[in-house]
Order: sequence, then C-alpha cells, then structure tokens
Amino acid sequence: MSSKTLDMRSAYQLQWGRLSLVVLGLFAILMLTISQGPMAISFADTLRVLLSRGFGFDFELSHSSEVIVSQIRLPRALLCISIGAILAQCGAVMQGLFRNPLADPGIIGVSSGCAVGAALAIVLFSKVSNSFDLPEQLSLVAVPLASFSAGLVTTLLIYRLGTSVNGTSVTMMLLAGIAISALAGSLIGLMNYLADDQMLRDLSLWQMGSLAGASQFNLILSWTCLVIISVFFQRDAKALNALLLGESEARHLGIDVQALKRRLILLTAFGVGVAVACAGLIGFVGLVVPHLIRLILGPNHYQLIPYSALLGAGLLLAADTVARIVVSPAEMPVGLITAVLGAPFFLSLLLKQRNLLSGA
Repeated sequence: MSSKTLDMRSAYQLQWGRLSLVVLGLFAILMLTISQGPMAISFADTLRVLLSRGFGFDFELSHSSEVIVSQIRLPRALLCISIGAILAQCGAVMQGLFRNPLADPGIIGVSSGCAVGAALAIVLFSKVSNSFDLPEQLSLVAVPLASFSAGLVTTLLIYRLGTSVNGTSVTMMLLAGIAISALAGSLIGLMNYLADDQMLRDLSLWQMGSLAGASQFNLILSWTCLVIISVFFQRDAKALNALLLGESEARHLGIDVQALKRRLILLTAFGVGVAVACAGLIGFVGLVVPHLIRLILGPNHYQLIPYSALLGAGLLLAADTVARIVVSPAEMPVGLITAVLGAPFFLSLLLKQRNLLSGA
C-alpha cells in the first residue's frame, strides 16, 4: 500500500474521529441542558424519557419527569440546536464572503426588519386580542410569523434596491441594509412609545433573545430552514474557498462571483430571518463560533461550515442552560449570556485587527 493511500486513510480517520468527538460533546451538552433546570432530573431518567419517546422503549417513568422532558425541555433544546447552527453557519458564510473575521450575519439588515415585525405583532396583536377576545394560542404563532414575514419583505426590498439595469451590486445591498436598519430603529421606537408596560416588557425580552417559545411552528420553521441552508452552503463551499484567493482569481477559476454573493446573501437573509423570528435577537454566535473553528481547523469551508453548525448548536445549548439556572426559578434572556461571552471576544478581534494594521 502506497504512502499516499496511507496518508489519505489517516486523514479520513482523523476527520471522522474529530467529527465523532464533536457530536458526542454536543450530545453531552444536550443531556445536561435537558436534565438541568428548576426541577433537576437525573441523566438516567432523562435518557429513559428520550428512549421511551424516540424509540418506543417501555420504562417506568414518573409523570412529572416525562412531561418536563418531552414537552418543555426537549423542544426547547431542539430549538437551541437549530438556531445556534443557523446563526453560526450564516456567520461563517458572511466572514468567508467578505473575507473579514468581523463580519456578522446581521450585517445585511434582516435582523432589524424582523425586529420591526415582532414589535408590530407584540403591540398590535395585544390590542386586537383585547378588543376581539382572540385565543392566547394565536400569540405563539403571531410574533414569529410577523417577524419572519417582515424579514422576508426586508430581504426582497434590500435585493430590489441593490439591483439595477447593470445587475445586482452587493455594496448597494449592504448600504440598503444599513438604511433599512436605521428606518427599523425609528419604527421600533414608535412601537415602544405606543406600548403599555406589559408590551414594553415583552418587547424588551424579545429583543434580548429567548428560546422559551419552542412551539411546534417554530421547530418546523427553524429545522426546515437549517436543512435548506446547510445543503446550499455546503454546495458552495468550494466556491467560497476559491473566493478566499480574491475575486479576480475566483473568476479565472470559472466562478460567477456576483451570482455567488447574491445567492449566499439571500440564503443568509433567510437563515437570519428565521432565527430572529423564532428566538429574538441573539448576538455574537455568528461572529464568535466561525472564528474559533477557523483558528482550530483552518479556512477550508468544507469543514468550517458544518463544524460551525455543531459548535454553534453546542454554544447556544450551553448559554441557554446557564440562562435557565443562574437565576432559577426565573430565567435570564439567552442573548445576555451570549453577549457576555461574545463581547470580550469581539474586542480581542478588534485589537488584533488594529495591531495588524499598525504593523502593516
């Protein structure tokens, strides 16, 4: 057997070993997340509930443990996984697309559009439901649906403003996103002015990010989005690797750079829109996670994108666990936890960039 074949086999085994280790780590965090809370449930009972629900095993379970795990904590953990994976993948793609480690998924302005939709739903739906005595279950769908719809409209508007007879300009799309973010800020301010005390509290909590709304609608929406963007991002990994060499070099390799940018920006807008619609504004996951993976594994997007998804899911699971137990039986907004973790990392990146520029 040639040395080249042995090297390839060793690399293959290393890759699968690394992936298995990360998946096992994610499963361990998942078990910890589900078992911890105001009412602690042992790992054994948690595993019994999961095996009973998922694979039909017949275990003797306490009713309270079964309800807490299967109806409250497991859906929330699944939402954590999907949202964390979406944000981290979108961050990895944006950083690769703009060749900048400080790029964030929210750079295209979709988060602001989603925030407007959520603010409108929280304020107006409360007023309408009080007037017409609408069922409370509608509120579980109204806010994420309004937020996602507003994000979709924002994406289409940004794309339309960035498109002219000469084609689509990514720079114009980014500038349009900045302008729309400013407009969204004023509209959110108007909603804050019109809101009563309870609405203001709901708005504030939503803007700080929360994974408490793990409804069936949110789970279906977020996991569908995760599957779609994962497939397309992985398909474009080779083109993103070529883009790291520069746009002119990528064109020489036969890549339509403008079409690639448009496609990835629209997919990122879709992912961010769904994430914000389902969980509110959660910062720094899309910034910190891809950069950490890049430091460990390098810039190859074939590995960077899927590993970012796994680490993003694990990070958000861990952050949500901390948010639920640090002030138990109440809970902190998960966006505060990610901000505490991410802000120092972001500052270190800024200092590193400044030192690089000073050295140049």
